[in-house]
Amino acid sequence: MQEAHWTLMMKGSRYAERQPIGLEKVIRTVSAKYVKDFYRRWYRPEHMAVVAVGDFVDTKSVVDLIRSHFEDKYADLNGQVPATIPVYPVPSHDEPRFSCFGEAEAGGSAVVVSCKLPVTSFKTIADYRFSIVEGMFHNALNQRFFKISRQKDPPFFSCSSAGDNLVHPVKAYLLSASCKEKGTLQALESVLTEIARVRLHGFSDREIAVVRAFLMADIESAYLEKDQMQSTSLRDEYLQHFLRGEPVVGIEYEAQLQKTLLPQITASEVSKVAENYRTTCSCVIKTVEPRARVTPEDLKAIVSKVQSLEEAKLIPPWDEEQIPEEIVDNKPTAGHIVSQSDFPEFGATELLLSNGMRICYKCTDFLDDQVLFSGFSYGGLSEVAESDFLSCSMGSTIAGEIGVFGHRPSMLLDMLAGKRAEVGMKVGAYMRTFSGDCSPSDLETALQLVYQLFVTNVVPGREEVKLVMQMTKEAILAQERDPFTAFANRVRELNYGDSYYFKPVTVKELKKIDPKKACQYFDSCFKDPSTFTVAIVGNVDPETALPLILLYLGGIPRPTEPVMYYQRDELKGLPFTFPAGVVRQEVRKQMIEAQCSVQITFPVELKGPNVMEEVHLTGFICKLLETRIMQVLRFKHGQVYSAAVTAFLGGSKPSRVGNVRGDIAISFSCDPESSWKLVDFALDEVTALQEGGPKSEDVATILELEKRTFENGQQENSFWLDRLLRAYQSRFYTGDLSESFQLQDEWRNSVRSILTAETMQDALQRILPLPCKHQYTSVILMPQLPLLHQLLAVISALDQNQGKVALAAAGTLLFGIFLWRRLRRS
Repeated sequence: MQEAHWTLMMKGSRYAERQPIGLEKVIRTVSAKYVKDFYRRWYRPEHMAVVAVGDFVDTKSVVDLIRSHFEDKYADLNGQVPATIPVYPVPSHDEPRFSCFGEAEAGGSAVVVSCKLPVTSFKTIADYRFSIVEGMFHNALNQRFFKISRQKDPPFFSCSSAGDNLVHPVKAYLLSASCKEKGTLQALESVLTEIARVRLHGFSDREIAVVRAFLMADIESAYLEKDQMQSTSLRDEYLQHFLRGEPVVGIEYEAQLQKTLLPQITASEVSKVAENYRTTCSCVIKTVEPRARVTPEDLKAIVSKVQSLEEAKLIPPWDEEQIPEEIVDNKPTAGHIVSQSDFPEFGATELLLSNGMRICYKCTDFLDDQVLFSGFSYGGLSEVAESDFLSCSMGSTIAGEIGVFGHRPSMLLDMLAGKRAEVGMKVGAYMRTFSGDCSPSDLETALQLVYQLFVTNVVPGREEVKLVMQMTKEAILAQERDPFTAFANRVRELNYGDSYYFKPVTVKELKKIDPKKACQYFDSCFKDPSTFTVAIVGNVDPETALPLILLYLGGIPRPTEPVMYYQRDELKGLPFTFPAGVVRQEVRKQMIEAQCSVQITFPVELKGPNVMEEVHLTGFICKLLETRIMQVLRFKHGQVYSAAVTAFLGGSKPSRVGNVRGDIAISFSCDPESSWKLVDFALDEVTALQEGGPKSEDVATILELEKRTFENGQQENSFWLDRLLRAYQSRFYTGDLSESFQLQDEWRNSVRSILTAETMQDALQRILPLPCKHQYTSVILMPQLPLLHQLLAVISALDQNQGKVALAAAGTLLFGIFLWRRLRRS
């Protein structure tokens, strides 16, 4: 499908004949001499650049190092004239091109409209100005698309406009919409109508003001963090300068330029960009459906219909809704601090507020424009009766579409214009959490959203519920078509004993969901502030932040009776069991391209008084297994690109006592023909490590990697936020945060100090089943065998007489299928 669409896009040019990935026949048969000649012709210093960015003590020594590695290598090319890089034009076309694809594995129905344009230069301030205008156009159009997707009976679930550099001489404007099954024509008409509406009536000044505010906030954030930019970001800027000629002017100049240019750009100027989306501008329209229903003629008819409406000026202006001025209508009564504890050893302060909410904040200077926060409370979906689980598990989805902050999502989008503040929430098995990210200047806005989350009662309207259920249904249908979802579902079903909590929702079960119950449950999850602990990390100024914390977090009213108040030791555990022996299964699915995914899973149960050290050891085991399995499967046998080893320890309830249950999973992709052989290679390697232990150098390597990760993490707000949360959630936390924090360091240091080849071997024997081949599951996603192969496989398992009868029956069946298909076509 992708190749056919690319060929249509590039029709008439050299690019249509040369797919970027190349041809398998060429890769397998090309001579070594040809590859070497190609390398010497094109991989020359005149065509290459080396970009080095980092904390260098002396840049001259870095330059000398680059020269020492590259100058001599290309010395024999001195005096040779380099080959000229060819330029292949892509012809334009006035008539739109159409393609309609049916793909059984498609994640849903979709429409893509592409309009090709010549790549423009990026050398002057005028060029830079136009790039801003383009960005404002895409932003303004995407705002409209989002609002349309939240209307009654929307024509699409989501739609976005963006620019993309296709090949060196050509870029494209892209419109991508996902829609319900059998809805591609409606989605295409809506998308083209909206572009025509912009051409006829333009964007309003208010719409452009909203976009301008967003862009201004982004550039201000970048300016504030100009001295804290990641080396990779700087590297990428220089890379684009070399490859595409984009100027590198520095964030100070760019911020100054944007602040000067943004107020000058008008709604009329932005609206004119819509001219580039005309279907006469080298336009290509593609539809993708699980089963092809529309034809190019259908698409042509929609294009003609919208063109006629636009020419007759029968498309009305955009209808703007009224946007409230304030997120919080009535300011709450501020709470007060009941107690305060300072922890100078890790630079944090803990507050207990009058409504019972616990706050812990840590001031950092890692990023000048970042504040991260997260709140949690014990008790989640494991406490829900199985009969109510389906409705309650949908609470976050349904409430999120209606609006959990007291305003509809489409309305809140405009209310947050120019603000860098976002808040999300999650209801899990054992916890309810909310988390967010904001600029220090927008901390008030972020805390207002948290306040609204607690005081809003979500009421499900008929139309909102209808939309959510339609979107959910389409998502489920897409998952049922997806081979990888079927694979993941089977893995969960095996590893967790077919537990209701891990089962995927089916379309049939959607009818059992009670939207009112779902929203009521969600409301109760975020109602009682006294059950929540909140950690805040970043560029926090206590003098500014504390009054806001007291007003919006301390001002959350505490219910007269506790709501969802749970003791962590009394939570209900999830019902799940891992198979007692060995299970090896295949999941066979029809695929457009044959692919194979493998997962091997071992049960884990960490026991004893030193269970937290065991948690750390589990992390080291995963890194060791990943390293060694990569060495075997990739470097020794050359059968995989990568392999991952991960641990899941979230199965057990977060009690202060008891064992920690979970699993360790090995996963990789490979050729279907060699999949079971590679499973056995991986199991052999785990067995060898259990029996003979790892090499000392392997242990030294993973210790060094962990040390480097830990050191780098200490310069990031997310690291410290996670540390604070883990200290509060530790099974050894008894109310003293300092003690819990210190224990975390002691566990890590203790494990690092004892980690040797011998202790790692002991851990492999203790934490994994011993021997590992006695208890595990292995599931492989395989391509569906053709019907004839399936029949022959069954026949080969029968005795001679049975086989003859079955073979005759199979022949009759296949002949009948052949005739039926011929009759259908005719």
